Amino acid sequence: MRFNPGRVGLVCLVAVSIFVAGCRRPGSRGGPGMGGMTDINGPTPFGSGEIPLDDRPLEPGNLVRDVNFANVQFGYDSFQVSETEALKVRAVADYMRSNGSTRLVVEGHCDERGSREYNLSLGEHRALAVRAYLVGLGIEGSRIQSKSLGEETPLDPGHSESAWWMNRRAEFKLYR
Repeated sequence: MRFNPGRVGLVCLVAVSIFVAGCRRPGSRGGPGMGGMTDINGPTPFGSGEIPLDDRPLEPGNLVRDVNFANVQFGYDSFQVSETEALKVRAVADYMRSNGSTRLVVEGHCDERGSREYNLSLGEHRALAVRAYLVGLGIEGSRIQSKSLGEETPLDPGHSESAWWMNRRAEFKLYR
């Protein structure tokens, strides 16, 4: 067998391509958006300037402890609010409409899979998706702040699909 530099170059190119493809974070996909992640359910409206975000943090006031809303759950590697989960967001919008002085912090959470940076970004996109839904329902954007906690505060510390499902969520913190 004779040495063929062209064949060696081709083999090296294929090996590097396989290595690079295998190094992507779990669940990441190429394309625009969050550091290579695109929503599996379609393009995201974020970054388009549709909903101006106020850079000033809310001065929350007193946490409302007597009103609790169900968490909005998300699919794996997704920040799209599904139709069944949208009912939960509508309940929050109804409450905020009838309580004009109430302010809201939407906290985005992730399961443990993916890097810390990736999960913080995904958590922020989840919180922003819920915020955008609320603004679309007529709630003033100045009353809503988004916050990502990534994978840092799991509801279920387990390592199963049911635990991961519980941890992929947006939570509502109401303040007066």
